[in-house]
Amino acid sequence: MPIELKVPEIGESITEVEIGDWLKKPGDSVKKDESLVMLESDKATVEFPSPESGTLGQILKKQGEMAKIGEVIAHLETGETASAKKPEETKAPETKPSPAPPKQESKPQPDESQSDKIETTTQPRFTEVKSDQDRPRSERLRETTAAEHRAPARPEPQKAPSKQAEPVLGAPKPDSTIERQTEVVPMNKLRRTVAERLVEAQHNAALLTTFNEIDMSSVMALRKEHGEAFLKKYNVKLGFLSFFVKAAIDALKQFPAINAEIRGTDIVYHNYFDIGVAIGGGKGLVVPVLRNAERMSFAEIEMAIGDFGQRAKDNKLKPDELQGGTFTISNGGVYGSLLSTPIVNPPQSGVLGLHGIQERPVARDGQVVIRPMMYVALTYDHRLVDGREAVTFLKRVKETIENPARMLIEV
Repeated sequence: MPIELKVPEIGESITEVEIGDWLKKPGDSVKKDESLVMLESDKATVEFPSPESGTLGQILKKQGEMAKIGEVIAHLETGETASAKKPEETKAPETKPSPAPPKQESKPQPDESQSDKIETTTQPRFTEVKSDQDRPRSERLRETTAAEHRAPARPEPQKAPSKQAEPVLGAPKPDSTIERQTEVVPMNKLRRTVAERLVEAQHNAALLTTFNEIDMSSVMALRKEHGEAFLKKYNVKLGFLSFFVKAAIDALKQFPAINAEIRGTDIVYHNYFDIGVAIGGGKGLVVPVLRNAERMSFAEIEMAIGDFGQRAKDNKLKPDELQGGTFTISNGGVYGSLLSTPIVNPPQSGVLGLHGIQERPVARDGQVVIRPMMYVALTYDHRLVDGREAVTFLKRVKETIENPARMLIEV
């Protein structure tokens, strides 16, 4: 019995999806819960599992086409219909004996006289020219006399060679043997949505960025001292990001406007802390959210971030995991970034940018010492957050990271 495969509801406010890669072809047998096709929305890329075991029938929506929620995109043959119905691709072509070639009648070979006639008709014709010895003497005398009285032909004046343009120093020499190719690839749904939201943030918010630098010596010392025991107990490494999540929450409690958002003419303050963590996924940048991060331990934060990172590479993040953040942390340092200005993720009012750690000379107690330093940046919506609040917020994060014990005693 055929089953209609309809686009399921994959998230709040998502009304349509883009058909991604079909993982099965018409006629392929599939098992229950086996993935059939990738569905790309403006939130995430999800897999569409088969509701039953059977054979994939006709595909109604090809890769790259749009489909609305609830729309039929293919059919699945199940039960006796699937077993009786075999795909045309799998049918072996019937082998029929090839007909014997028609007998060619032997034609009599032409004799030598006929052969000469055939060659004469197929060869190009040439005009026969007689030599001077075969021509009459009177005719040769007339041509000689006419040639003596004929005026000599004037030689054509030789043109002066044109002056070639001198080559421009540093200009590349054209090489006709090198092929210059281009490739046009349509943007997927997730990439288009990211682009639209980033442009929207630039147009609809008054964005400003403030910077500071943090001495990472204390955090690095803690990781060195407790990292091995942490890994053995929780089966996850103690990274830097959990420290910054804790430090950001501490600072957001001091400056609630950075954890708020603007709705029309109202300001909505959030009394919880859903921290988004920017991750480079298989299809592009995604920002999964740590729900109620203020209640999470260091180990829970590290395990959640590790899980997000793995599932982002496999395109298995759920749409509801990418919605509702109140503040975002973006770590460009893992890619080698030294300094950047992150863009706010609307409708949020702030984003904290982390960067690479480098040993640099700094002044401590009147002496120049080498310390592992990190530049940090806070981009904020100036309509809601004043410069004083933004600068003080970033200073609070700096002080907390440089003295992690403050996170325990909350001072």
